[in-house]
Amino acid sequence: MADQMAAPAMSVYGNSIVKAPALDKLATEGVVFNNCYCNLPMCGPSRASMHAGRLPFSMGMYDNASEFAASTPTFAHYLRNMGYRVELSGKMHFVGPDQHHGYDKRHTTEIYPANFAWTVDWSKGREYRPTNLTMAPIIESGPCVRTLQMDYDDEVGYNGVQAIYDLARKPDNKPWALTVSFTHPHSPFVISKEFWDLYDHDDIDLPSVPPMDLDEMDHLSRNLHYCQGRHEFTVTDEHRRNARHGYYGMISYVDSKVAELRKALERSGMADDTIIIFTADHGEMMGERGMWYKQHFFEWAARVPLIIHAPAKWKPARIEQNVSLIDIMPTMLDAAAGIAFDSYVDPLDGRSLMPALTGDTSKMSDVIISEFAADGSTGPSRMVKKGPWKYMDLEGIDLCLYNVSDDPMELKNLAGMGLEIETELAEICYQNWDRESLFETIAQDQKRRLMVHKVTAGSPTYVNIVRHDDGDRYIRNAGAADTKARARLPYVEPAKPNK
Repeated sequence: MADQMAAPAMSVYGNSIVKAPALDKLATEGVVFNNCYCNLPMCGPSRASMHAGRLPFSMGMYDNASEFAASTPTFAHYLRNMGYRVELSGKMHFVGPDQHHGYDKRHTTEIYPANFAWTVDWSKGREYRPTNLTMAPIIESGPCVRTLQMDYDDEVGYNGVQAIYDLARKPDNKPWALTVSFTHPHSPFVISKEFWDLYDHDDIDLPSVPPMDLDEMDHLSRNLHYCQGRHEFTVTDEHRRNARHGYYGMISYVDSKVAELRKALERSGMADDTIIIFTADHGEMMGERGMWYKQHFFEWAARVPLIIHAPAKWKPARIEQNVSLIDIMPTMLDAAAGIAFDSYVDPLDGRSLMPALTGDTSKMSDVIISEFAADGSTGPSRMVKKGPWKYMDLEGIDLCLYNVSDDPMELKNLAGMGLEIETELAEICYQNWDRESLFETIAQDQKRRLMVHKVTAGSPTYVNIVRHDDGDRYIRNAGAADTKARARLPYVEPAKPNK
């Protein structure tokens, strides 16, 4: 699993610049889902949804400081109940006292805070930045000697490889499931020379859609413009090219880790009997429309890779129908059980992709839902996609309707044009989803978490402890952008905002 890896940035999905041979090979041998989406374009809620097979709001997952309830069954719980050994190496962004959520073992600490430090506060308006996110990470993009994120992912990769060998040695021959979750290619977009130098800087493309004026933006995009501090910085084309160069190098770095994991599977003799799933929690806007990071439903932010690899079981294929991360859990359990798995404690929102893997796409719903109430929001939003049509309700202030087949850059808003598809998607969007009541529920949830964090001053951190000093390593209560910048070698002073 990668972090913030946009499907449009990958060679698997047609990007001609990115170099990712291990992922290309995985895709050539596996089943590739061309239209997979996250269910909330932010780390924590997206990962919780993937684990539970449920939409984020149904579990009270709203932002990166929402507590993932220990009482929520995950695929790890179900797999353990089926006799599997289930382990995790790397980031999962679980917030709250439960840092395992069904996993037998975690091999690393967490890279981000596990408490309520990053709670969104709608009462402070659109410019509130719980992680102190600005354009500094874009302006500072470039090559480096070392980053905090490389420290973390080298540890994740090493432990993932070692876990494979250790699992192969177990005398009980129990089946196993291993999650290896990297923090690359998450911002800031800096990478070591080894991966930066894979690319000729002159070959790096600029965004296809230039920055937009405020009056051209939808409501959520305007919110994000201020939440991300874009009005305080001047971002040039060279900054954009540097950021994309760094991002592509970071994808190549993740690709090298995938190659190491596959080599371990082959050397341990388990490659032919292991199903590999590769995905990401959300995408990255990468300067398209002048936007960065995630936090929206546009293709670069919400569309993610999904490759399922088991060539001895399923023929290589490309699936066009829409799927989302909540489909992974029921798919895993079907694959593990060998039959349709139907004994869930709670009803799931996701659907098994097993028929598609076996070549039958006729019964796929082709409908996905994504939600948003995290950093940059001032109310809840929702997106529905069916076929090429994408419908967005952005806090009830703007409605958007795009046909991403005819309009891949999402520039022609067809909402309000009287199209039948808009009525159909709106009916799906508002089924069991009331914006006004959700606003009150989420705002009250924010108040509770902010109160607890204010009183406790971030203690306990809840962070998973593997080695004795893990409570102080990586990013704890400070803003992510500040901490990552200080942890980069060589360190570069942030650009001064233009006042």
